Amino acid sequence: MAWLLFLDESGHDHKQMPYEVRGGVALHAGELWPFVQDMQRLELDCFGTRLTKFQKELKGCKLLDRDRFRWAGQSDLMVAEERRRHCRSFFTKGLEKKPPSRQEFTAYGQACLEMARGMFQALHSRKARLFAAAIPRNVVRPNTFEAREFLRKDQVFLLQRYFDFLEEREEHGLLVMDQVEKTQDRRFLSRLERYFSRTETGRYRTVWIVPVPLFVASELTYPVQAADLAIYCVNWGFRLPSRGMDAETRPEIANEFGPWINQLQFRGEAYRDGSVYQEYGIVYVLDPYT
Repeated sequence: MAWLLFLDESGHDHKQMPYEVRGGVALHAGELWPFVQDMQRLELDCFGTRLTKFQKELKGCKLLDRDRFRWAGQSDLMVAEERRRHCRSFFTKGLEKKPPSRQEFTAYGQACLEMARGMFQALHSRKARLFAAAIPRNVVRPNTFEAREFLRKDQVFLLQRYFDFLEEREEHGLLVMDQVEKTQDRRFLSRLERYFSRTETGRYRTVWIVPVPLFVASELTYPVQAADLAIYCVNWGFRLPSRGMDAETRPEIANEFGPWINQLQFRGEAYRDGSVYQEYGIVYVLDPYT
């Protein structure tokens, strides 16, 4: 059996997010369908409907937006059936271009937070592992051939940790990526191919990593949506101050979801110069182009 690493990005528009983060969650093939079923049940339990019916997607920036916390706190927790009823009305009014009521905003906010909590619980129960690489959002790419055509250092570190995870288990792994824009996807695919075929380290890592990624539409793929949520929480709620990753956090995310991130991230042993050291699934790279 194999593992599938579902990858997404956060903060690549360099606007509001503290960092630029690429990463995602790895699920064993045997846990994939049970995880999808968990997500389907959770979505119905939280919102009372499937979000795809209303052209909506489970994204971190939607579920944990500041407004969602504010709306959720407008009243005490609603009874589940009342929350679902108001959520369905919230979505319907959105299609009809009508303003939702205060109760409907509250119900939607509470449903979003419950969905986020449930997604982390589902990842934990299905033994998912988190991998992520963050860089400062103000990093400027040098105008060099290497910077344009080769993987950045943070992306190589991300693959290194996934490889070490697979090697430890002696199982193969696939890369499943959110389909963004064809030109951009082709460029990244070209960098991946160059890494896996033209570098000694990359060729070695194809022992366990299948070097051909799969591209999927995130709105139709629950694990990619879970990856989006996890990476969003890394961006706003997880820090490595000893490595220089010390930007301001959002306390409501750091306090509740930071422990989930820390628990889900990969931990393993790595070797360098004959020494053994502890390796973690989340890495911060100050300069990805050196």
